[in-house]
Amino acid sequence: MTTSIRRTAMIGIVAATSLTMLAACGRGGSDSSSAAKSDFTIAIATRNFTNPYWAALRDGAIAEGKAQGVKVNVQAGSSETDADGENAKISTLATQGYDCFGVVPVNATNVITPLVPVARKKTPILNLDTQIDAAASKKAGVSYASFIGSDNLQAGQIAGQKMLEALGGKGKVAILQGIAGEQNGINRNKGFSDTVKGKLDIVQRTPADYEQDKALQVTEALLKAHPDITGIFAANDTMGLGAAQAIKNAGKAGKIKVISVDGIQDALKAVANGTLYGTITQYPYAEGQLAVQACLALHQGRKIPARVVAPIAFIDKANAAKQISAFPKPIEPFDNPIEKLISK
Repeated sequence: MTTSIRRTAMIGIVAATSLTMLAACGRGGSDSSSAAKSDFTIAIATRNFTNPYWAALRDGAIAEGKAQGVKVNVQAGSSETDADGENAKISTLATQGYDCFGVVPVNATNVITPLVPVARKKTPILNLDTQIDAAASKKAGVSYASFIGSDNLQAGQIAGQKMLEALGGKGKVAILQGIAGEQNGINRNKGFSDTVKGKLDIVQRTPADYEQDKALQVTEALLKAHPDITGIFAANDTMGLGAAQAIKNAGKAGKIKVISVDGIQDALKAVANGTLYGTITQYPYAEGQLAVQACLALHQGRKIPARVVAPIAFIDKANAAKQISAFPKPIEPFDNPIEKLISK
């Protein structure tokens, strides 16, 4: 073989080899990126699935996981106050190698201890919907990449403003509170109370643990103790529906305005038919989506905001049909600071 022929043959071999390597790199980069995303796993723990609010958060997270091509597992306790049950779920999930956690606590501190093993592995943790005590978390060595949830103080303020409008700026009202020590309920109570202070007379504040049956019983006693009340603010929709049933049972339907918080389907229907005066919907489905997007952004090395505010809106008879049609999604677009960070 001549030198010229050998040189030509060698160039051909090098070129072919380079093309093969380049093609392999191209395929490998795509496959590895896809594999990295499909192998990414997210665990979310919340209070229960009997409350449609938490079921909607679950559904939003699972739907977004499918849309993004990542695996999402959502677990929960058996009731709004089942801290032990939720903690047991978190402890089990903590041993299963998930890459990111999202947690809705029952109260300000219940989830901290079961999250310690997760924090020790340097696994990102998102605090969802209800704030976890920062000082107690720091003491235990647990930190959170972000808090994702609605502005509950604002929700209470909106409820107060709408109650003032409904009652013409005067009257006696009662507040059905949530779980003792739970921050969302505290913020909603404060927002409402501060807004109506000096205008409406708050005759009673009573906890009903975010449960419909308990709210019905509490409201029955409340109506006997204060037969002249004209408004009830319930810190969530299930309690609002319980209060509305008690009002109906007492023959006072339409005479007492009930405003609640969450925007679950049954509450929206009750607003549409006039059983509830209104609800401040908080779009838990969107919160679930935001949680998955935040986990994925962290996985891709992005820096996410320490506080992500989920959307809220007041729903009354005027826009109830529109919200029912759009459910579980918001009726108006909202600024999502996380979605734009995610690499497709």
